[in-house]
Amino acid sequence: MHKKSSSIIIIAIVYLIAVAVGGLTFNQLDGILHEYWALFWADVVATVIVWGFGLFYKNVSVYDPYWSVFPPIAFTAWAFHKMVFSLPVALLLVAVWYWGIRLTGNWAYTFKGLDHEDWRYTHYRETQSPLFFHITNFFGLNMMPTVVVFVAMLPGFGLFESHVSARLLTWVGFAMCLLSATIQLVADTQIHRFRDSHPGQYCNVGLWRHGRHPNYFGEIMMWWGVWVMYASLFGFDWLILGPLAITTLFLCVSIPMMEQRQLQNKPGYADYKKRTRRLI
Repeated sequence: MHKKSSSIIIIAIVYLIAVAVGGLTFNQLDGILHEYWALFWADVVATVIVWGFGLFYKNVSVYDPYWSVFPPIAFTAWAFHKMVFSLPVALLLVAVWYWGIRLTGNWAYTFKGLDHEDWRYTHYRETQSPLFFHITNFFGLNMMPTVVVFVAMLPGFGLFESHVSARLLTWVGFAMCLLSATIQLVADTQIHRFRDSHPGQYCNVGLWRHGRHPNYFGEIMMWWGVWVMYASLFGFDWLILGPLAITTLFLCVSIPMMEQRQLQNKPGYADYKKRTRRLI
C-alpha cells in the first residue's frame, strides 16, 4: 500500500528523473536538430520516462501532473537557454508559473495515492484488451496530451524571438492568463467544498451554476491568453493552432467523457445539462 505522502514523493522523484533525462536529450540533440525539434524530442523522452514508471506502478495517473509541470519548467529553461528575459517573457513566466503551481496544487489535493487510478484510465483498462489498452495508454493517454500541450506552448516560445517590448494587447493576454488560472482556482475550490457536503450530487453552485465546466473553460482560456500575448507582437499566423488544439481536446474528448459519466452517476444531471452552458 502507498500512502498519499509517500506516493507524492515517489512521483516527485519520477519527475526529477524525467526532467534530467529530458535535459540530457535536449543537450545531445541541440545543434543537430532545430532547437524546437530538440526540445520536442526531449519532451517525448521525458514522457516516455513517466509512462514507464506508470507501467511499473500499474497506474496511468503517474502522468497526470505532467500537464502542469512541464510548461513552467520548459519556459524557464528556455529563458536561460536563449538568455532572453524581456518584459513579454517575464509576463509569460509569471503567468505560466501561477497557472502551473495552482493546477499542480489541485492535483496534489485530489491525488489519493499510487493505489488509486483516475476513473478514465480504469475505464479503458477494464473495457479494452490488454494489448489495445497499452496502445491507448502510450499514444492516447500519455503521448497525445504531451504533443497537444507542446503545440499550445509554441506561441509562448515565439515570445522569446521578439525584440519589441510589451504592447497593450500583450498585457491583455497576460491578464487573460491570470484570470483563467483564478477561474480554475475558484471553480475547483467550489466543487471540492460542494462534494464534501453533498456527496454523490452534481455541483451547481457558484461558477458551476452558470456553466458545467468552468475549470475546463479556465484551462482553454489560459492557452488563448498565451496566444494573444504572442499575436500582440507577431500578428495572426499558423501558431493559432496551439490554442485550437487545446480547445479541440477539451471539447471533443475531455468534456464528452466527463458528461457521459455524470449522466450515468449523478441524478438530475440531464436537467442541469439542459439549463446550463457547456463552459461559461
